[in-house]
Amino acid sequence: MTYIDGYIIPVARTNRQAYLEAARIAAPVFKEHGALKVVETWGDDVPNGKTTDFYMAVKCTEDENVVFSWIVWPDKAARDAGMAKAMADPRMQPGASPMPFDAKRMIFGGFEVLLEA
Repeated sequence: MTYIDGYIIPVARTNRQAYLEAARIAAPVFKEHGALKVVETWGDDVPNGKTTDFYMAVKCTEDENVVFSWIVWPDKAARDAGMAKAMADPRMQPGASPMPFDAKRMIFGGFEVLLEA
């Protein structure tokens, strides 16, 4: 069954295009190393919560928006191997492409798929 890497990232609204450009560099790297699909989304209808929400989760400021992204892998073994190769790829090294977001506030994790409908 497929395996998912998920990410939530705060991105300055003024960096939307820069983020898209960075994503356009990273997506092919993941796909070359085994990912089936890379999805990048820009928050459009993200409600503010009272207890928690996407904005609070990554400590968004007024000038930032939430990016919700995921990478679909064939399985966890393919993800582990592919992610290691992608992270070693020269295009993903620090300085190769500027990260237009605060990586310290990024939330990420790997997820086993329970249901695909």
